[in-house]
Amino acid sequence: MSSDEPKQDRRKPKDSRPIVWSIGLLVLALCFYFVLLGQRAVELMSNGSVAGIGLGIGVFILPLLGIWMVWSTLRAGIAHQRLARRAKDEGYELDVSDLPRRPSGRIERDAADALFAQVKAEWEAAPNDWHNTYRIARAYDYAGDRSRAREMMKRAVAQAETADGAAGGTGD
Repeated sequence: MSSDEPKQDRRKPKDSRPIVWSIGLLVLALCFYFVLLGQRAVELMSNGSVAGIGLGIGVFILPLLGIWMVWSTLRAGIAHQRLARRAKDEGYELDVSDLPRRPSGRIERDAADALFAQVKAEWEAAPNDWHNTYRIARAYDYAGDRSRAREMMKRAVAQAETADGAAGGTGD
């Protein structure tokens, strides 16, 4: 970081329970849906006709794809949250509390671009440090570039795991 002392976000932490409950309910609903699709696939395949078997196989693939998507999304989300908590604990979270905001709560575009330019310079100085990669992922998110934010957060998670492996597992 460019300053002598890491900045801390001074906002009150949000209660994550409603989000966790919502995610849990959605996953349960998806599981119920996947079971229904699986049953329908078995019914179609037990029909015995070539068309029924073909459709049954196709319908059976849908819940398998759904399970994989839910699993990979939850796994990535948990990894991102762990990394965010760790970055905050280590003082690397971006301080955006003083940045001007729109009525919607989003950071003003010019302020987000200036923050991004600062964080990009830090990242370019040490692109293999997960702290910097995490910070640039957050800066991309604040600047509104969600696809690059996800890409860089995925890279930050991989860098942190590599660093933890090399250091003997200092993470959670």
